[in-house]
Amino acid sequence: MPDQKEKKRAQKILEILSREYPEVKSALNFTNPFELLIATILSAQCTDQRVNIVTESLFKKYKTPEDFVAVGSEELEKDIFSTGFYKQKAKSIKKCCEELISKHNGEVPGDFEALNKLPGVGRKTASVVAGNAFGIPAIPVDTHVKRLSNLLGFIESEDPEKIEYRLRELLPEEQWINASHWLIMHGRNVCVARKPKCGICPVADLCPGRNTKI
Repeated sequence: MPDQKEKKRAQKILEILSREYPEVKSALNFTNPFELLIATILSAQCTDQRVNIVTESLFKKYKTPEDFVAVGSEELEKDIFSTGFYKQKAKSIKKCCEELISKHNGEVPGDFEALNKLPGVGRKTASVVAGNAFGIPAIPVDTHVKRLSNLLGFIESEDPEKIEYRLRELLPEEQWINASHWLIMHGRNVCVARKPKCGICPVADLCPGRNTKI
């Protein structure tokens, strides 16, 4: 368990980032929990921008779990081809939709554990849907959150689940949903993986991973 000093530093960092990025939301476009679920499955190893391009037409063609179950695998693979790993993603989407129909009356469950048990849905996807579609406190750990959590000294681990639980310990529950958004935004805009802009970083003084030469 982190001590009070560690918690205070982490919360100060997130407080600063919250002021830097006051308006945050999921980068994936969606109008309901089901669309967010499908979009998040497609986002694995793919940019959010590419997913949004694909789902713009995809969600006009397929509106319900039944639609995805009914379509042939080859046609679905063609529709999502540009997101990469299209065969596995098509299989995951179809299996997920089958379970939504058989166990949840075709509705996306508003419960983290139920989401996490769906085929093709891991903790990250379940956290994205729980937080952004249902307002359930959750912390999705993507590559930005993982990288920044280590750089900022919150944890030394590459394990997304360990990072998630560490952030849960460090941050108050009301910050969980936005915490990942703030870290992602900062990772994309300032703490860039290839060339971090430490000289203009608002949390540089609190960051043990900063490059003092910049």
